Amino acid sequence: MALPQAKLDATEARLAALALPAGGTWITQAREAALARVREMGLPGRRDEYWKFTRPDTLIVPQAPKAAVFADDEGLPFDDMDRLRVVFVDGVFDAEASDDLSAAGIEIERLETAAAQDIHWAKDIYGTLEKAGQNPVMRPLAALNSAYATDGVVIRVTGKAKKPVSLIYHHQSETSDAILHNVIKLEKGAELTVLENGPAAARFNQVMEVDVADTARFHHVRIQGRDHERHAATHIFARLGTESVFKSFTMTVNGVMTRNECVIELTGDDAMAHVAGAAMGDGDFHQDDTVFITHDAVNCESRQVFKKVLRNGATGVFQGKILVQPEAQKTDGYQISQSLLLDDDSNFLAKPELEIYADDVACSHGSTTGAIDEDMLFYLRARGLPLGKAQDLLVLAFLAEAVEEIEDEPLREHITVRLQGWLERHSR
Repeated sequence: MALPQAKLDATEARLAALALPAGGTWITQAREAALARVREMGLPGRRDEYWKFTRPDTLIVPQAPKAAVFADDEGLPFDDMDRLRVVFVDGVFDAEASDDLSAAGIEIERLETAAAQDIHWAKDIYGTLEKAGQNPVMRPLAALNSAYATDGVVIRVTGKAKKPVSLIYHHQSETSDAILHNVIKLEKGAELTVLENGPAAARFNQVMEVDVADTARFHHVRIQGRDHERHAATHIFARLGTESVFKSFTMTVNGVMTRNECVIELTGDDAMAHVAGAAMGDGDFHQDDTVFITHDAVNCESRQVFKKVLRNGATGVFQGKILVQPEAQKTDGYQISQSLLLDDDSNFLAKPELEIYADDVACSHGSTTGAIDEDMLFYLRARGLPLGKAQDLLVLAFLAEAVEEIEDEPLREHITVRLQGWLERHSR
């Protein structure tokens, strides 16, 4: 079917501002196939079903909207942790600021290095999980990424990684436009934790493809904050094997427009996928979590837990779906999305979905929007707490269910401290 002229024009205008990066045989083929997908789908517009709550305009225009670089007033996340640091500045790898990748104890290299080779193990993953994630919902910004990503990391883990891999994205130019693509492969029984933080660029398009083999465990904790004027679209595509574990948590506390997509397929029996997020927005803030989890195997578990705290006209969006295929008996699927509106001007838009074709399942979803409990607020104030402090305690209690999805206790405590810091800086 031919694209509407407006969508075709917008797509070609964006593509005209880009050039396919040079590379070896395997990645050139993958990039050309991804470019064909982009042209077939067209870039997103407001008429698209999964973009009706979020305007994609700033993500598809040829030039990135300007985004001011904000000073670091709270210190960088995860700085007190032993980790392997991999640093990008406006989408460009910074070797001096990064740790020695050869001493990581795992197989890790830049995408640019892997892409220069004619044969590489990443061939079986790069663009493959993204392509699979285009059905039944098209995700053209992810295909755009697979076609034009200039760098990122490729990681292969065969055992338990000694320390987390910390991907740090610095923003220095007000007009930077970064496209990064990360490929992660966990072999049977392997375990890895990936940390992410930083604004990355004025406009940021990122894809992470994660292949989790049988009995492997993948943990992901991400902090999106600092530079408020940035625009970002991130995508995670994951494939899970038998008895594998995938857990991802994202904290979003700034950003004029952020869209986080997560597409997971449970292909092996007894697999587990947990995706969670805590967002706090103040003023000109639009944050969108869009999740699609497909159960393709027996006795698998999935959880989607998203909490948003909004004030001064901020907007939060949640679109979550659980798809249970006919062979996925004994599925346990749970989905909850809740917002706490601290004034009458903020908005929470939710679209929870269940699509079930198996008959032996336990699936549930719920979505609520409300204000702070006045009785609880009165109780805390009656015990001498100032209004602002009492409200902050109730906000943290509201977010706790999402934060508890982080398995590692020090990381949970770190996230809680960051949330407390944001509340203090935005105190009334």
